[in-house]
Amino acid sequence: MLEVINDFLSGKVLIVLIVGLGSYFTIRSRFVQLRHFFHMFAVFRDSLKSSGGQLSSFQALMLSLAGRVGAGNIAGVGIAVTLGGPGAVFWMWVTALVGMSSSFFECTLAQVYKRADGDGLYRGGPAYYIQHGLKLKGMAVVFSILLLVTYGFAFIGLQSYTVTHSLQNAFAFDPRHTGIVLAVLLAITFIGGIKRIAAVSDLLVPVKTLAYIGVTLYVIGTQIEHVPAMLETIFKSAFGLDPAFGGLLGSAIVMGVKRGVFANEAGLGSAPNVAAVASVKHPGAQGVVQAFSVFLDTFVICTCTALLILLSGFYTPGFEGDGIVLTQNSLAAVVGDWGRIFVSVALSLFVFTCILYNYYLGENSLQFLSRNRAVLMIFRGLVLALVVWGSMQDLSTVFAFADITMTCLAFVNLMALAMLFKVGMRVMRDYDEQRRAGIKQPVFDSSKFTDLDLDLQAWPTEAPAAGKTEVEPRGIPAAQR
Repeated sequence: MLEVINDFLSGKVLIVLIVGLGSYFTIRSRFVQLRHFFHMFAVFRDSLKSSGGQLSSFQALMLSLAGRVGAGNIAGVGIAVTLGGPGAVFWMWVTALVGMSSSFFECTLAQVYKRADGDGLYRGGPAYYIQHGLKLKGMAVVFSILLLVTYGFAFIGLQSYTVTHSLQNAFAFDPRHTGIVLAVLLAITFIGGIKRIAAVSDLLVPVKTLAYIGVTLYVIGTQIEHVPAMLETIFKSAFGLDPAFGGLLGSAIVMGVKRGVFANEAGLGSAPNVAAVASVKHPGAQGVVQAFSVFLDTFVICTCTALLILLSGFYTPGFEGDGIVLTQNSLAAVVGDWGRIFVSVALSLFVFTCILYNYYLGENSLQFLSRNRAVLMIFRGLVLALVVWGSMQDLSTVFAFADITMTCLAFVNLMALAMLFKVGMRVMRDYDEQRRAGIKQPVFDSSKFTDLDLDLQAWPTEAPAAGKTEVEPRGIPAAQR
C-alpha cells in the first residue's frame, strides 16, 4: 500500500509540480540560472572569504552539498540507468536545469526571512518564510513536523543501515560495532553545534567529492574515444530513438526526473534550511550559490557516475541488481577489485555527511517548534540511538513511509514558493539592477522592502554606499545606531 501511494505521489504528482513550477520560475525569471551561470563562479570564489565569526556562504554551500551529494549520486544514478536506460541521464539534466531556478528562489527567500537566533547565528528555511512571508503559522508548523520526521529521524536510520552494511560487504565489519563507532563520531560533532557540523562538512565534502570525481574521470579518460558515442546514445535514448532502449522511453523520463529530483533536492524545501545560516550581503548571492550547488550535484557528480557505468562495459540492457552493485562492478571492471572497496568507502563518506546534514535539518525544525534546550538534548539522544538501532535493521518500510512524508514536505514548500514568487522576483530584480550598475557585490537594503516582515538584526535598514566593501554592523537597527 505504501509503495502504491508513494509511486503515485512521488512518481507522478511531484514530478509534474517540480518540473512544471521549475519551468515557470525559469521562464518568468528570464532563465536566471543561465543569466548568472558564469557569475556563479565569481560568487563561489567570494564565498571563500571569512565572514567574521558568522557562517560563510562557502560553509553553507558545503553543508548543502553534504546533503545533496549522497547515496543518490551513486545508488540513485545506478537505479535510474538500470530501470530507464541511458536516456534517464538526459532527463536528470533537464530536471536539474529547471531545478536550479527553484533552488535560487527558495534559498533567496530563506535568506530574506531568516532570523537571528540569539547566539550570533541565523536560522531560517521554508517554515520561516511561510510564517513571516505568508503569515500562516499552522502551515509552517506542519512543514516543520514533516521535516523533523523525514530528515531528522527516518532518513538517518536508513542511512545508518546503508553505511554499516556497505562496510560489512567491503571489509566484513560487524554492523553493530560500526553503528556504535558512527554514533560516537556523530555525538562529538553534534556537541559543537552548527559551527562544528559546518567545519566537518568543510573538510569531508571537498575530499569525498574531488576523490570521487577524480576516479570517475580516470575511467572516462581511459575510455575517452567512446565518450562521443555514449553521449549520442544518451540523447537518442532520451527520445526513444535508440533501438536497444526504444521500449524504455516512458521509464527513462520517469526515472530520470524522479532520481534527479531526489538527488539534487531542488524545490523539496530541505536546502533552504542550510542556505539561511550564511552571512551574505544580499539574499540573491546565496540563491546563486545554491543554484551552483544543484549544478555540481547533477551535471558534474551524477554525470560522472552515469558515464562510469555506461563506459565500463559491465552494464547491459536488462541488467538486474541494485544501483550500488552496478556502480561497484562498473568501476571494478575498469580498475580492478579495489574499485568495489573505493565505492564502499566513498558511499560511507557520502552517507556520513548526509547524516550530519539531515540532523541539522531536524534540529532546525525542532528549534522552530521549541527553543527548549532540554528538548534539543533529547532529540540528539534519540538520533544517536536511532543510528545504532538502524545499523542492525532493514528499514525499507520506513524508507517508503519517509518518501511519502518527503513528498508532502515538497508539496507544502512548492505551494509556499508559488505564493511568495513575487517577493522572490523583487529581490532578484534588486540584485540584477545592482549588478547592471556595476556593483560587483550587491547589498540588500531592507528600507526598500519595509512591507516585508524582516528581522532587522539580520538585515539592517541602511545599506552600504555603492563601492564599499564592508557591510554595516549587523545586530543593531540603523535607527539605534
